[in-house]
Amino acid sequence: MASDLTYGCAFSGIGASTVSWKSLGWKPSWFSEIEKFPCEVLKHHYPHVPNLGDVTNYKEWKVERPNIIIGGSPCQSFSIAGLRKGLEDPRGNLTLTFIGLLDHFKPTWFVWENVPGVLSNNKGRDFHTFIEGLQEIGYSLSWRVLDAQFFGVPQRRKRVFVVGHRSADWRYSYKALFESESLSGYLAKSRNKRSTRQATATTTQGSQESNGVAYDYQRMGQYGKGEKASTACARDYKDATDLVVYESHPNDSRVKPMGKVCSTVAARWGTGGNNTPLVGDSRIRKLSPIECERLQGFPDDYTNIRGDKTPYGARYKALGNSMAVPVIEWIGRGIQKVEEYSNG
Repeated sequence: MASDLTYGCAFSGIGASTVSWKSLGWKPSWFSEIEKFPCEVLKHHYPHVPNLGDVTNYKEWKVERPNIIIGGSPCQSFSIAGLRKGLEDPRGNLTLTFIGLLDHFKPTWFVWENVPGVLSNNKGRDFHTFIEGLQEIGYSLSWRVLDAQFFGVPQRRKRVFVVGHRSADWRYSYKALFESESLSGYLAKSRNKRSTRQATATTTQGSQESNGVAYDYQRMGQYGKGEKASTACARDYKDATDLVVYESHPNDSRVKPMGKVCSTVAARWGTGGNNTPLVGDSRIRKLSPIECERLQGFPDDYTNIRGDKTPYGARYKALGNSMAVPVIEWIGRGIQKVEEYSNG
């Protein structure tokens, strides 16, 4: 049954996949995370799921094979803001470790995420090496760039997602990752689907539906006339402390700081210190941790595991390095549909 699937999460971070796939009934078999604060978040929310630590030690793990392995290996070596050393960077080499992990456990499915820069780094050779490695160990696969703003969260966040199925039939992966309307011969329907998803992402009234997944947009904040969620830009080049809010003015080609930022994501503000927003016609401010949680689709205070003692910096970094929850849920539902059809 597709609802009985298990998954292992490499480079787990704060558990975006577990938040995403809870509604599907899927169970996490294990996590693999080494950073202190994300490990604490995982232990706080999922105390019964083992965290196996360093992913490079996967051959020593005494765990059963999961149906799915998901992971987003570190992106700094491929980011346009980094040095772009690619696979020459130890962090980039963890991409090859991910291939070894899949070859060792041989899950039926895998999901891999990274920044779009991975497609062009080293003139595309690094990504080519990665894809070839996956094919050599028995996976057919598809990849696609998805933008979180079309899945119900108010930020532009493009990421490459590679979905693979352990078979020689490439149709499994593309059916999980692509709507039929987006394939050749369905261009008009594809445009309508994109427009519908974009409209859904920018609304905040009531509970809307995006590709069969319901989200409550009201909690994302109140947007006045002309204030669209897509104008909230997440400049997550290095970490979430770079997150700022802008407003695009229709009569001006430039992007200006947004003056009414307090109402943009409906943050709950305290007083004083770094928690006080800077508001004005020509001023910007950092987003609060709870705003960052909403930008990524997490429940409010998900990373606030110690109350007032939880450090803001740790929350910013963990959220900035995480995946967007509704995007992962949508991919999971695509896999679920393929599994149900195949086993039906």
